[in-house]
Amino acid sequence: MEGALIGGGFMNIIQIIPGSGGSFYCGNCLRDSKYVDALRKQGHQVIKIPMYLPLFSDEHDITDIPIFYGAISTYLKQVYPIFRKMPDWFEKLLDSKPMMKIAASMAGSTRAKGLEDMTISMLLGEQGEQKEELDKMVNWIAEHCKPDVIHISNALLLGLARRLKEKTGVPVLCSLQDEDVWVDAMQPKFQQKIWDLMHERAEDVDALVAVSNFFAETMKKLMNLRDEKIHTFYLGVDADDYHFIPVNEKPRNIGYISRMCHENGFDIVVDAFIKLKKTPGFEDVKLFATGGSTGDDAKFIKEQKHKIRENNLDDSFEIIDEFEDDTRHDFFKKVSLISVPVRIGEAFGMYLLESMASGVPVVQPALGAFPEIVGLSGGGVTYMPNSPEKLSETWAELLSNPEKLEKLCNDGYSGTIKHFNIHNHAAEIIGLYENLRSSS
Repeated sequence: MEGALIGGGFMNIIQIIPGSGGSFYCGNCLRDSKYVDALRKQGHQVIKIPMYLPLFSDEHDITDIPIFYGAISTYLKQVYPIFRKMPDWFEKLLDSKPMMKIAASMAGSTRAKGLEDMTISMLLGEQGEQKEELDKMVNWIAEHCKPDVIHISNALLLGLARRLKEKTGVPVLCSLQDEDVWVDAMQPKFQQKIWDLMHERAEDVDALVAVSNFFAETMKKLMNLRDEKIHTFYLGVDADDYHFIPVNEKPRNIGYISRMCHENGFDIVVDAFIKLKKTPGFEDVKLFATGGSTGDDAKFIKEQKHKIRENNLDDSFEIIDEFEDDTRHDFFKKVSLISVPVRIGEAFGMYLLESMASGVPVVQPALGAFPEIVGLSGGGVTYMPNSPEKLSETWAELLSNPEKLEKLCNDGYSGTIKHFNIHNHAAEIIGLYENLRSSS
């Protein structure tokens, strides 16, 4: 891991990534992993530093790297001061991978509500309750990695930046993606304090990187940022990693790929599907859903299954439990459209690119960055209002128009290659790294 600049201008890069535990489709985790892969293909050395929970799909990649801020021990220390004196052996047990896997599947493992004090403490960094863990992380990085640049996954981790810069002396950047969703879920009395802390701690990083123009503008307002502090680099994929199948060679099925929860509109999809199936001419259409869930979602998913059963649609509906690698490719082979009607929109939506690279048009509400991404790619349509009725109507129009569906399929594939090529965006980010490094 050691060694500064590698010959030929290649860099040593640290990516600090909070793990989701692998129990659901995590767009932020996927974003970071794809950038890491693209940077490595360009010859750069990239080390992923996991926080909170493991990155299950990447375990082969980080077996010799500790998980910092283990989710269980960090939570217990924050809520129950007695655990701040726990012996090292007990903390190691709590932060072991078997325990982490159990934690990832439990209710509340990725829930913002109830974690207000911990979020504030994390943003306080060296002044927070996790200062010992912060020192453990920065000392390990300084000793083992000798980085040229450090990239933090999201702004809720800005409390790490000051100590990282002090210890390593290298530029530190931070990505921005969907932090507003986390903060908005918290008790109102804490929200402004958190935004104020994020604004203050943004001064500790050399640059902030948003995933869409929409979200750059959103975070400028919420974090009170200067224009020159923030840069936009779209997410990207390598189209060669996907299996493009023309939509006219597939059955007229509909797909949903994301965490199956209320916030992501899984119930909107189910209700829209029930309405579609009551319309003559769509007897052949099935709904396939994948993307996983947490313990918090169990009751909600049970309710959706009950609605399907009540309408005698069990034979037309399937939940695919696995959603990584080959299983995800198989999912895209089964569907002609995907919809993830997130109730308040998103900063981006990695599943949009994965779908279009697989030849699957997208049907999304005109919220968040969805109009921006769909407009650039040409690989789908947007609709409003974000209701089951309008979604069902939009599906029906497209499924009844194979020529338009085929055009969206082809345009989405070529648009993804043109505007969302991971290798192009990785090169752009390296350019930013180099500029910051030369001016630091």
